[in-house]
Amino acid sequence: MKKIQAIIRPFKLDELKIALVKVGVMGITVSEVRGFGRQKGQTERYRGSEYTVELLQKIQVEIVVKDEQADRIIAQIIAAVRTGEIGDGKIFVSPVTEVVRIRTGEKNLDAV
Repeated sequence: MKKIQAIIRPFKLDELKIALVKVGVMGITVSEVRGFGRQKGQTERYRGSEYTVELLQKIQVEIVVKDEQADRIIAQIIAAVRTGEIGDGKIFVSPVTEVVRIRTGEKNLDAV
């Protein structure tokens, strides 16, 4: 199994959810996060004064899938959230060695 962790722009979340449902993803975890990459924040104006927002708001989406589904789901994520500009985000893929459903005790693919 693989854990796919995508850091995306907040306004792209709805498009991503629709795209993932179309390819059969049954569940996702979504968190609000803050950070910076190459953007290094952004300069904004408030009441005539400029200030720099160093940690930008992003959304982190986590999905656990079968190994053979990972490439297709990554392609769907990219298609749904890419704008072509700096700040589109990142996707991290990690192996998952074990999953346990707390309610039933089911393990691994049965628990996903």
